[in-house]
Amino acid sequence: MTYLASSLAPAIIENLFRKADAERWAVSHDEFAAVVNASVGHAFAAGEPSRRDLDRYVHGLHAADLALACACALGRETAWDHFVREHRPALYRAADALDPTGGARELADSLYADLFGMSNSGADRRPLFRYFHGRSSLATWLRAVLAQRHVDALRSRRRLEPLPDDDGADAGAAPPSGDPDRPRLIRLVVDALQLAIDQLIARDRLRLRSYYVTQLTLAQIGRITGEHEATVSRHLSRTRRTLRDVVERHLRERAQLTDAEIGRAVEFALEDPGGLDLQQVIDTSAKRAEWSDSE
Repeated sequence: MTYLASSLAPAIIENLFRKADAERWAVSHDEFAAVVNASVGHAFAAGEPSRRDLDRYVHGLHAADLALACACALGRETAWDHFVREHRPALYRAADALDPTGGARELADSLYADLFGMSNSGADRRPLFRYFHGRSSLATWLRAVLAQRHVDALRSRRRLEPLPDDDGADAGAAPPSGDPDRPRLIRLVVDALQLAIDQLIARDRLRLRSYYVTQLTLAQIGRITGEHEATVSRHLSRTRRTLRDVVERHLRERAQLTDAEIGRAVEFALEDPGGLDLQQVIDTSAKRAEWSDSE
């Protein structure tokens, strides 16, 4: 069952509204309620949360940052001026940490157009702020967005490198299975994995993509995230466990598979690299819920 964010009690919204001082940015109750509801709905997209989990989540929101992001997304000039004044120095520091030569500053500067939602076509604004859900501070989320773009830039440059000789690349491919359920089971695993990755916070997706798709080393990822490589490894292990648990629970509870069918489905997916394309799954997640909050 998907959580219906609209059921969040008005008293909770009112308390967060006051805590955030949202009126400072001329954000109305309805506008603020919309972003809070969107945040809760995104966090509990997989099912109905317990009252304890819901209370813990709501009380952990960075309400003031959520209000500021809401105002910026709505194009409130005062909020935008405050955001640029307060966050540009930290964003430049994060850029210099990624690339001490100053090359990442151009990425930092390019963020502003997307954050504001500028469009060359004159279409409706689609500000990147819409993807900030208040689970982390706004500063942390911005660093994760910048780091992801840096990884994307590295990956793009790697596309220009000569490809290795692929003679015999298919020699070790597993023979196709004659099981008629194979395509259906692989599709269920891919859908479950997509759901699980959608639920990850941005920094977990960043590590996952950097390691498995961009194929950076732990040390390189650590320089991007500001973590020791042992910490990166520990987070990757935790993320893998989380993905496995969510996938198995989805297959069992929503796809109604037995344990034996789950085992077959995972085995088929692992045998068929064409059926389970992690790069495509992660990229699809980034397009559907781009820049979801980091830690």
